[in-house]
Amino acid sequence: MDEYTDIPYIPSHPPDNFHTFNFYIPTQRNTSALICFVHGGAWRSEDKLDHAGLARRLATFTGYAVAVPNYRLSGHNAIRHPDHAKDILRFLEFVIAWQGPYGTSVYNSNNLCLMGHSCGAHILSSIFLEATEDPLRPSPELLNSTKAIIMSEGIYDIDLLLSSFPTYRDWFIEAAFGPRSAYREVSVTTMNPRMEYNHLRWLIVHSKGDTLIDEAQSEAMYHHLLRNLSHVTRNFQQLMEEHDDILKGIEFVKLVGRYILDNIPPCT
Repeated sequence: MDEYTDIPYIPSHPPDNFHTFNFYIPTQRNTSALICFVHGGAWRSEDKLDHAGLARRLATFTGYAVAVPNYRLSGHNAIRHPDHAKDILRFLEFVIAWQGPYGTSVYNSNNLCLMGHSCGAHILSSIFLEATEDPLRPSPELLNSTKAIIMSEGIYDIDLLLSSFPTYRDWFIEAAFGPRSAYREVSVTTMNPRMEYNHLRWLIVHSKGDTLIDEAQSEAMYHHLLRNLSHVTRNFQQLMEEHDDILKGIEFVKLVGRYILDNIPPCT
């Protein structure tokens, strides 16, 4: 496994850690695709290095290179939605043009598979669905290159989340989105698919053992996407671990790895 750390996707001097990513190339590699994993952490915590083990397992299982970016986090600062998603959009636009660590690309930039966990699922949805408030504008090249989005233990409907977990408002929702009477405008379950790019495939994963985010979130997103799209699947039965524990074992890697290989087959 070749590993490259702290690669800047937004140039700055000195480099800003929040605008860097780590990159993993398996020894037995196939250049058909790139997997990008967007971490969770309630928009306020975690780092790309926390998911090095997952990245290595994904790269080994699929044979595809894996990139794990950082992005700016909320807290005692002015970082609010959609700043987190703007960073990830910059990262994605960077990797479809990047020539790789050797100066020659080690993946097909026309085949991206994106993964978002917890708030990372909201971040990716905010980019690839059309918002009415502060819309993000991915390039046609990025929209065409993205073939699949996998979302695990995601946050999608924020008002529904707060009805189940009222304490989350003070814990992280107001820090990430600001104080509001309702959060409909920033819930991705109100955002429409970009119908001109309907090749995109979506997989929604939820563990039976997750006590931090309830299955109602994933159900709401599944039915929202299914109203307009045909390439939407779900897996709410296979995983039994807690919210973040699913990322630590091999069962999650097998589930998503097989989905990736089925939808973006390795070149021969």
